[in-house]
Amino acid sequence: MKNVTITVDDAVLEWARIEAAKRGSSVSRMVGEILAEKMRAEDAYVQAMRSALRFESWGVGAGPELTRDQLYERARFR
Repeated sequence: MKNVTITVDDAVLEWARIEAAKRGSSVSRMVGEILAEKMRAEDAYVQAMRSALRFESWGVGAGPELTRDQLYERARFR
């Protein structure tokens, strides 16, 4: 583990101290946990985006494509 120094407003630090105390933690540990969660969320988003961009069509449909009029006709009866 590495130590870092951060700069925050006095009001933010006061809030962080109170919040950490409520959680039975230190400000340092709480900030570390928040950053780790942010990292996991970003990683999950990037993975989902890569997966979505790799999606390929399953190919041409089995039957003939419908005309625009046929599509509208089908939609009317649903």
